[in-house]
Amino acid sequence: MDMQGAADRADEILDAVLKEVKPQVQWAHGPTSTGSCDVSRMRVVMTIVSEERRGSFLGLVDRFWRKNGYRIKAVNNDADVPAVYAQTKDGFGVTLSIGGKGQAFFEVDSPCVEESEVAESTTPPNGPAYDDVYPLPRPNVHSDFWSAGAS
Repeated sequence: MDMQGAADRADEILDAVLKEVKPQVQWAHGPTSTGSCDVSRMRVVMTIVSEERRGSFLGLVDRFWRKNGYRIKAVNNDADVPAVYAQTKDGFGVTLSIGGKGQAFFEVDSPCVEESEVAESTTPPNGPAYDDVYPLPRPNVHSDFWSAGAS
């Protein structure tokens, strides 16, 4: 597998987990980064995930990953910046972390693969693309479910 293949696999992993989140959250692409032999893809959730709903959000993703044979490597139960770290059977690292203002970040890191060029993801975001906007804005989409209790 080369870096483009790894980036495509990372997109598949991200597509699958975001499809599993119900009700749906709005997301945008975060940066793609490459190392000497690895690639990382990120998706940034633009839906506000309230403090009251973070446990449900993390639990839903944790259960989905376990059901799909991912090995949970660590869980950070910090009240402010909780996270779940896992690994796929084919060696991809997957992370869900919650940052400031309830913003969720999904990241997939590939194992070491053959060096190659890496194109941007072809998966369209399900909201504004925020092309050439960095850093992305804080979460700004209200969900009756995921944002419940957020001020």
